[in-house]
Amino acid sequence: MRRGGREGAGRAAARAGAAALALLAAGGAVSGPAAAAPAPRPAIAAHRGGALLWPENSLTAFRGALALGVDLVEMDVHQTRDGEVVVLHDATLERTTTGRGPVAALAWPELLGVTLRGTASERLPRLADVLALVGPTRAGVLLEIKTGPHGAPYPDIEARTLALLAAAGLEARTTVMAFEWATLERFRARSPGLRLTGLVSRYDAVRLGGLAAAAERLRGLGANDLGIEWTLLGPEAIAAARGAGLTIGVWTVNQPDELRRALASDVDYVTTDRPDLALEFRAARR
Repeated sequence: MRRGGREGAGRAAARAGAAALALLAAGGAVSGPAAAAPAPRPAIAAHRGGALLWPENSLTAFRGALALGVDLVEMDVHQTRDGEVVVLHDATLERTTTGRGPVAALAWPELLGVTLRGTASERLPRLADVLALVGPTRAGVLLEIKTGPHGAPYPDIEARTLALLAAAGLEARTTVMAFEWATLERFRARSPGLRLTGLVSRYDAVRLGGLAAAAERLRGLGANDLGIEWTLLGPEAIAAARGAGLTIGVWTVNQPDELRRALASDVDYVTTDRPDLALEFRAARR
C-alpha cells in the first residue's frame, strides 16, 4: 500500500477508535435520542480515582470521582499470593497502606487488617469492589495491569481479570493498559475484542525509537490506543497515533495551565489527579 493510502486508512481507524472510546466513556451502547448527542471531548479520566483529592485507589476516591461525573476512572491492579486481584499502585504495601511487604507474598485474608493511609478504616479494595461501584454508572474503566516487585508478571492475572470484568458486565467499558507490552499480547490472545492501551513514558519513547515507531509496534500487537506521558504531547505524538490508527491519551496532567493545553489538543482523553478542575475547564470551553 502506498504511504498516502496507509495514512488515510490509519486516520479512519483512529476516528473509529475515538468513537469507540467515546462510547466507552458513555457507558456502552447508546440508542435513541441520546445517541445524537456526542460525548464531550476529550474524555476525563480520574487517575487512581483522583489522587490529589482523595486517598489514591480508595473506594472513597472512586465514589468521589463518579459523583463528579468523570468519563473514566483509572486504577492499578496487583495480585495476592492466593490470586485475589487488588487495586493498588505499588507492588509493595508500605507507601499507601498500614501493611508491609509485597502484595504477592500475602494471601487475601492476611490483608483484611490492612487499612489505606489517609482513611479512617478503609481496607485495600479488590478489583471486584471497584467494579461494583462503576457498574451502575456510565463511566468507563482504565485498568492498568502491574507486575510484581521484580517485574515478573502475576500468574494467570489475565484470566482472573477478564473473569471479574465479565462478572461485572464491564468488558465493553474497560480498556486494559500496561507498560509491559507482553501483558497486552497475553490479554489480546484471550480476548480479541478488548480495548488495549500501550503506555509510553519519555524514557520508553527513546528506547523504542520514537513515538511513530512505538505506535506502529502497538498496532502490530493489536492494541487500540497509545497512552503517553504528558511531556510527550505535541504534533508528533498526535500524528504518530493517528497514522497507526490508534486513539491517544495523556497522563498525568495536574497543573491548571497544562490541563488547559491538554484539553485544547487533539487527544481523546486526559488522565488527571484533579478531575474536578479538568471537568470545570472542559465545560468552560464549550
